[in-house]
Amino acid sequence: MKTLVTGATGFLGRHLVDALVARGHDVVALARTPDRATFPEGVRAVGGDILDPASLAWAVEGCEVVFHCAGVVSRDPADAELLRRVHVVGTRNVLKASRDAGARRVVVASTSGTVAISEDARVSREDDAAPYALLERFPYYRSKLYAEQEALRATAPGFDVICVNPSLLLGPGDTLGSSTGDVRDFLDGRIPAAPAGGMAYVDARDAAEAMALAAEKGVAGRRYLVNASNCTVREFFDRLARLTGLPAPLLRLPPSRTLARAGAHLLEAAARFAGTRPPVDATSVEMAQLFWYCDSTRATTELGWTPRDPVATLADTVDDLRGRAAYVTLR
Repeated sequence: MKTLVTGATGFLGRHLVDALVARGHDVVALARTPDRATFPEGVRAVGGDILDPASLAWAVEGCEVVFHCAGVVSRDPADAELLRRVHVVGTRNVLKASRDAGARRVVVASTSGTVAISEDARVSREDDAAPYALLERFPYYRSKLYAEQEALRATAPGFDVICVNPSLLLGPGDTLGSSTGDVRDFLDGRIPAAPAGGMAYVDARDAAEAMALAAEKGVAGRRYLVNASNCTVREFFDRLARLTGLPAPLLRLPPSRTLARAGAHLLEAAARFAGTRPPVDATSVEMAQLFWYCDSTRATTELGWTPRDPVATLADTVDDLRGRAAYVTLR
């Protein structure tokens, strides 16, 4: 089967290319800078941009299935318009190019954060209502929700669209540092205190497998949450401490998001005054005070998807970061 992968040089996209090649598919890898990645033999790397419809039309020609992984990861509120264009307009362009080229199925990489954000420790599922009041705080997740809505609305007879919603992606291969920054900061001793919230994470290799399975077995018009572990942020750092021998943060932030964010703003101001990098930004602190728990039962039952041991994922993440000297201070 001939397939197109957008964002093929990204963290998820690169693992997805490997998963598709392992299945024997003919893979076209679309990226703005395809020369920066080494793909398996037989993969055709092409340059293109999801904001350039002409490049998409050329790349998708003859493809039966399209995997849309291209995107931008940012927690900076100043990037709101960039995030909207890349995720919403870019997804719209990919869908139109795929439909015009006669592709029969599109699998869109979304995020669990379009549904699984809460102020308490509830575990979210695919059909839960979107938490709009919280999403308004975070342009990245807001833009991903709108992109996901565009995608699922595009489903039509003969044109299936499916969304796969991974939690935080960890594991080896995050060469751009888009997802593993929290682990990198822990290794570098830059986590001053443990926030009061809860997080969810999954191995990027397993998320790629879920994308491939969704193309084979997914129900058109559905989203599939993929997650390996729900844990408090404190438990996450404790796991890293046991794996690395480094100390977990001793301090704990108060449950109040307002107080925690105010404290982070003070740290940012002090760092600017001293001409140094702040230990953590206010948006990341606010996010870590929330709960991101989600359930993958739909993916396991309908797709036959199974995640690996989440502690093994953490170990592989640490080994990869250390092997690439991907954090500032070697410890």
